[in-house]
Amino acid sequence: MSKNLAQVTPAGYLNKFSKEKTMAEEIETIDVDQTYASTMDSVNLINRIYDRGINGDEDLELIDRNKKHLEIMLAKDFWTEAQDLKPMQAAFDRTE
Repeated sequence: MSKNLAQVTPAGYLNKFSKEKTMAEEIETIDVDQTYASTMDSVNLINRIYDRGINGDEDLELIDRNKKHLEIMLAKDFWTEAQDLKPMQAAFDRTE
């Protein structure tokens, strides 16, 4: 099984094929499969809290923080067809 990696070059940085080299030149490699698995942790936490019933402000804060995380992750453009984003969207949309 091959790793699903995406290369991201921050805005304003030179690409790796540029003849000019600067200290700012940097390429970050993102492991999309690991990022997906980590994001699914938020999905699972939200679903567990709703399934057992919300038990106070702490649960509401956990849901809110994890939904904010899902909102950020759903907006990423490195997802491929290999990742099913429907569970993320469902957890983000869930209200009970």
